[in-house]
Amino acid sequence: MAAIGFHASHEQISPGQLLKDVQRAEEAGFDAAMCSDHIEPWSARQGHSGFAWSWLGAALATTNLRFGVVTAPGQRYHPAIIAHASATLASMFPDRFWMALGSGENMNEHITGGPWPQKETRQHRLEECVDVIRRLHAGGEVTHHGLVTVEQARIWDVPETKPLLIAPAISTETARRSAAWADGLVTVNQPPGKLQEMLAAYRDNGGRGKAVLQIHLSWAGQEDEATAIAMDQWRSNVFAPPVPWDLPSAAHFDGVSSGVGEDQVRKSVNVSASLDQHVEWLGGYLELGFDELYLHFVGQDQAPFIDAFGSKVLPQLREVRTA
Repeated sequence: MAAIGFHASHEQISPGQLLKDVQRAEEAGFDAAMCSDHIEPWSARQGHSGFAWSWLGAALATTNLRFGVVTAPGQRYHPAIIAHASATLASMFPDRFWMALGSGENMNEHITGGPWPQKETRQHRLEECVDVIRRLHAGGEVTHHGLVTVEQARIWDVPETKPLLIAPAISTETARRSAAWADGLVTVNQPPGKLQEMLAAYRDNGGRGKAVLQIHLSWAGQEDEATAIAMDQWRSNVFAPPVPWDLPSAAHFDGVSSGVGEDQVRKSVNVSASLDQHVEWLGGYLELGFDELYLHFVGQDQAPFIDAFGSKVLPQLREVRTA
């Protein structure tokens, strides 16, 4: 049975409020949660960016939900640090934590002062990091010299159940390539045909594990309000790669998105005041074969969304899941 989760957007909501929001989501009937891991928001209008790893400890301790995080080892984070942090969470909260390991975005990684590598180099660096993390999670001492350097690293508290290492992908090529190392695949809402291609590319090349979809959506009591929320909070997130990979700051994203219109936003965000319409969209994603859906309401006031979807949308999706 597919799980319906809540996406916790650190870029948009303060960590204290976001903790209350995810607790409310559990009470409303959401099955799981996942979160972003940024140091910079996508827009100054979003205005937040708490440290995901601190927050995850609190969220796991104060709910019974399973959690995932999308993170990027290799530049801002040394892979041994990610291995250490994830092993500690997995040791304290067995079978409740996974992480999606990506090649990163310049907006977060440039803070180290190092150069921003080309995509192919970043992909190779990620694959080295995955290998390092797996070896550390296995309890071995690791020395590695390559695009990342590790000297005699060891994790002393190795979790009995290793956290799943999921591949985040936007393109079919990344989905295909990640099948060699990943324990699952996570992507974001795109046209159904593109999602089918990505799932096929992953599975046909030996990709194992769960298929996860994060859905950006906007809902409110009135259509114009739902549209206004999406335009205000998510118009800086409508660009295809390499733009989201390479721009260095929220100010740059605000600059390039100043002329973005409603039609363009609606291609990235499911916008509707109709809960039935959202049920239809979400049910369609389940029919494509995704095992878990994580709903990202792109507004900053999460309570109305959580309550409405908990009472009206989740029950209908459970009927779809069991049909």
